[in-house]
Amino acid sequence: MRNRKSLTRRQFLHQASLAGATGIALSQAIGAAPSPIENSTRRAPCEACILLWLGGGVAHTDTWDPKHLGDPAQRIAGSAYPSIDTAVPGVRVSTHLKKVARRLDELTILRTVYHNVIDEHAAAVNFLYTGRPTSGTIVYPSIGSVISHQRGAAAEGVPAYVLAGYPTVSRGPGFLGSEHRFLYITDTRRGPAGLSLPAGVSPARQTRRRELQRLVTEAALTQYPEKDDPIQGYGRVIDASHDLAAGKFRQAFDLDEESASLRRTYGSEFGQRCLLARRLVERGVRFVEVLHNLNFSNGTGWDTHNDGQLNQHLLIKDLDDAMAALIDDLKAKHLLDKTLIVVASEFGRPITFDSGGGRGHQASTFSVVLAGGGLRHRGALGDTDEAAKKPLSHPVSIPDLHATIHHALGIDPQTVLYAGDRPVPITDGGKPARSLFG
Repeated sequence: MRNRKSLTRRQFLHQASLAGATGIALSQAIGAAPSPIENSTRRAPCEACILLWLGGGVAHTDTWDPKHLGDPAQRIAGSAYPSIDTAVPGVRVSTHLKKVARRLDELTILRTVYHNVIDEHAAAVNFLYTGRPTSGTIVYPSIGSVISHQRGAAAEGVPAYVLAGYPTVSRGPGFLGSEHRFLYITDTRRGPAGLSLPAGVSPARQTRRRELQRLVTEAALTQYPEKDDPIQGYGRVIDASHDLAAGKFRQAFDLDEESASLRRTYGSEFGQRCLLARRLVERGVRFVEVLHNLNFSNGTGWDTHNDGQLNQHLLIKDLDDAMAALIDDLKAKHLLDKTLIVVASEFGRPITFDSGGGRGHQASTFSVVLAGGGLRHRGALGDTDEAAKKPLSHPVSIPDLHATIHHALGIDPQTVLYAGDRPVPITDGGKPARSLFG
């Protein structure tokens, strides 16, 4: 990746027109007012981010933005559960978020996040991760890869970006290259499988393999000198993986080092992944994503069409246990102000019920939650109409969301990256939420 300290006049005009045009187009597409979210004041950046990804589309009226009570069985529109008071006067959440409700002064629910991709999960997921619609000419990096590129790991001997769950291209580095790809795990008890030697491969054999890899790299550079960046980048990734395998990083995955009582507090497998996330940021990992999409107890996960609605409360309670434990644990370790927690999914759900008693898709407004990170939390930011379908105040575009996360981590949202010679601003004209920064 090239580092550019200055721009030509043509590059500057290109960036300005790109950012302005895309921001206006998105607001017009959904009929929302231009976002009042503006550049915020300076503050000490936090050091890490933990993304809790609730894949499938969380029904915000059943969780973070409750409205009048409905009835799924009778197809009466409304929230499926009663709401309760929280630690922030005037802000209510679902009754199944009792633990988080008591800690809401450590959170801000962004209730008016929006985009215009509603009918296809993969496209919406890509939009949330990259901050841009899918392009036919460029593969944009995920927010985790951008943070890896801009800030790197916070300590020696650890990766910058770890994914606890299944990998997808939307979570990848795009044009930033393989050095900013995630290290992923699917089993918290074993850690990353790629850091262990396969059965039958001795250390001596592994040494021979590394020497062969070095020779292949040298030959490739000789034959394809114009491919220097990707070839060298791949070699650096291989070297880094060997360093991780030989170092102390793998100890982070030994959750048995934690007390039994703490592990019980975190709860399910998802909770154990959240505990692992704390252990990873404690050791210097900059960005950790934890997926809540394995072994769903309600049969469908957060994609609550039809019968998925029946046991949705089990998922919400699982989230409540794990999130409350993570907040308390980070706070006890004096890491909460240094760690931004983001709870997100690709879109929300309408307040109405479908013919099967579940809910469809809705992207015109939904909720994303921020916690910790040294932000000036306020319980909730933004108001929606009675159907939780339209933002009434403080609309937050996906670029605005990305800009807020970047700013919290000390990354200038106006920074320009380069896909080859093509300038690509880190955010698509996004502006951080001024009111969240002191």
